[in-house]
This record gives sequence, C-alpha cells and structure tokens, in this order.
Amino acid sequence: MISAASGQSSGSGLYIYLLMALIFVGFYFFAIRPQQKRRRETESMQRAAGPGDEIVTVGGLYGTIVEIDDETALLEIAPDVHARYARAAIGKVVNRAEHEELEAEEEVDDEPVDELDEVDETAEEHTPADDAVSEPDKKSR
Repeated sequence: MISAASGQSSGSGLYIYLLMALIFVGFYFFAIRPQQKRRRETESMQRAAGPGDEIVTVGGLYGTIVEIDDETALLEIAPDVHARYARAAIGKVVNRAEHEELEAEEEVDDEPVDELDEVDETAEEHTPADDAVSEPDKKSR
C-alpha cells in the first residue's frame, strides 16, 4: 500500500509543475507582454515630442513644450509662466506643433522646383542667339 500511494503522489507532482508552467506562460502573454508594448509606445511618444507640442503630464497639467532635452522639458503652462518637468512626465501629446506640417509642405514644394529646372533647360535650347548660329549649320549640312 505504501508503494501505491507514493506512485500516485509523484504523478500528481508532475501535473502541479505543468500547471505552474502553464500559469506562468499565461501570465506572460496576458500581463507582461501588453505592459511592455504600452511602455515602448509611451517612450516613443515621449521621444517624438518637440517644441510647440501641446501635452498633458502624467499629473494632469496641460502645457506647451518650449524647450526639450534628453532629461527634461520646459513647459509653458500659462503666458510667461514656465515650469521644468522630467521628460518621462509627459503623459500624452494633445496637439502636434504646426512646424511639422510646414516641413511636409516644403517637401511638396521641392517637386515644382525640379519642373522649373526642366523649363529652364528648354528655354536655353531655343534662344534667338542659338537660332542664328544654328541656321548656318543647317545650310552647311
């Protein structure tokens, strides 16, 4: 009887270890991974914040970034009222600065400049001085 009882307990011990491993895997996929993803998104948002952006700190303070460096951000919380916060205290970007939109427009404006270069090349080909020089060349051929 003693040997039969010890055989059953070793089998149930294996199930306990499997159950604990299953719980750990489930905890990893339902708790740890989503938290890591949220942390990465928050860090990338904090890195992307720049001067002119309207933000909300983790404490609920609304402000506009005036100056930012690796560790801190200088916020304008009211006209001529500035406060320095840790960069990690940026909770959410409410409005992006307009300078990013202007940069996007400048990139679009670069394309017509290329077209103007092509127009200049065609204008150089058909100048009156070139026509005068090219007429004798046409007669000699």
